[in-house]
Amino acid sequence: MKALFAALFAVMIGLTFAGSTFAAEEKKDAAPAAAPAGEMKKDTGKKAEKKEKKAKKEMKKEEKKEEKK
Repeated sequence: MKALFAALFAVMIGLTFAGSTFAAEEKKDAAPAAAPAGEMKKDTGKKAEKKEKKAKKEMKKEEKKEEKK
C-alpha cells in the first residue's frame, strides 16, 4: 500500500511540474496577434482638448464675475 501511495505521489508531482513548464512555454509563445509595426505615439489630442475646455471654463467664470459687479 505504501508503494502504491508513493507511486501516485510521484506521478502527481511529475504532472504538476510538467504542467507548469508546459503552461510557461505557452505563455512565452502567445505573442499579441496584432503587434504594431511602427512607432507607438501618445495621443496628445485629448490633453489639448482638456486644456481648451479648461480655458473656456475659466473665461466664462471671469465673465460671470464681471457681470455680477
